[in-house]
Amino acid sequence: MRGAVAVSAALADIDILAGADLLTLYQFGTMAAKHYFCARCGIYIHHQRRSNPLEYGVNVACLNGISPFDFAEVPVNDGIDHPADHTAQGARIAGILRYEPNQ
Repeated sequence: MRGAVAVSAALADIDILAGADLLTLYQFGTMAAKHYFCARCGIYIHHQRRSNPLEYGVNVACLNGISPFDFAEVPVNDGIDHPADHTAQGARIAGILRYEPNQ
């Protein structure tokens, strides 16, 4: 459970500006997705998607100028059913993560 807010980006639209030498690849299950973590601190950076191999899912906490707290609501997948699996329902939403700043 990585607990990251991920946004989508086309493979061609992402440039690693620094630290590419510290990226560590992790694969599991079908071995189709490629998950990248920082070898120094362990944070999840991005992954090449299994559901769409032409896209990355990018951890917004790793992007300059954006924060997970910029989103009022974030749907949370259950982590069991993957969109690329051919189940009747596809990925299931386990709930909604809400950020309500103090007034």
